[in-house]
Amino acid sequence: MLSSKNVVFDVVGTLVSYDHLFDALESRFGDRFGELGIQPKLLGCCWLETAEREYTYLSLSGRYVTFHRVFEGLFYRMLLYAGIEEPRKFASPEDVAWLVGEWRKLDLRPGAAECVKKLRDAGFTVWCFTAGDLERVGGYFERAGVEMPAANLLSCDSAGVAKPDPNAYKPVLEKLAAKSGAKPWFAAAHMWDVSTARTVGFKGAYTTVLESEPLHDIFGDMEVVADSLPGMADGIIAAEG
Repeated sequence: MLSSKNVVFDVVGTLVSYDHLFDALESRFGDRFGELGIQPKLLGCCWLETAEREYTYLSLSGRYVTFHRVFEGLFYRMLLYAGIEEPRKFASPEDVAWLVGEWRKLDLRPGAAECVKKLRDAGFTVWCFTAGDLERVGGYFERAGVEMPAANLLSCDSAGVAKPDPNAYKPVLEKLAAKSGAKPWFAAAHMWDVSTARTVGFKGAYTTVLESEPLHDIFGDMEVVADSLPGMADGIIAAEG
């Protein structure tokens, strides 16, 4: 039987930082971006946010495509949005392939390993639910030296339903609640993510490490809000009693 205490984490953006991608953009295009007044981090954020939107819209319209394909395919559109009139002359297919390769090398956030350890030491089973492919996401933990059993990694790809469609979260909730007999937690640094998980029955824990402002007036309340990953773990442990 599963532990009666379970926490499901979003991975990329929450336990994993985007910073390596921003550094890769700076490394590949820094001088040329500088000449055009383009900030690598801002372009990277726009690329990620647009990919999340298009990935979700495709899913909602019944045409699920893996996030990886959407993310890679949108890079030239991002250059156009940034003001580059001929994106395919500015960046080669090899440039895009290299960037996507670096995206697969993202690092865990400071405090992520401590957060996971605190929860496990307190008797929680830690799960991950991601829009990413399991091989890539598992690699983030492996390179960081943090054990994350393959059985505890769950992906939207399995059912072909993207977060934040409530139907993406329901099978995860039902699996954990049925086997453990208790209400599990969902933890994320994306307020849209954890707030939707709460609508289907999860308890919610949110950290401001990515977005800074919770915007409760838009997304609603949360059982735990903390300004760090270890702090979020402490809040979950205290709330569980």
